[in-house]
Amino acid sequence: MKKTIMILAYGAIVMLPLIANSGAIASQGTYEQRKACRQDAMKFCRKDVPNVPKITACMERNLHRLSPACRAQFK
Repeated sequence: MKKTIMILAYGAIVMLPLIANSGAIASQGTYEQRKACRQDAMKFCRKDVPNVPKITACMERNLHRLSPACRAQFK
């Protein structure tokens, strides 16, 4: 069960949309965006996995807590 949750979580994070200056959910983001934010998404938004729109909203709410590399993806 835990392995299944982790697989779903990873899948959701890989698909995490990160578009500069936008809350749009349509894009999956670039490899660099996903790589920069994967750890922060799991740290701050794990409860929202695998719901991509909720993960995105959570990341935006926690923008001030994100790593510099991830935060830069939202500019």
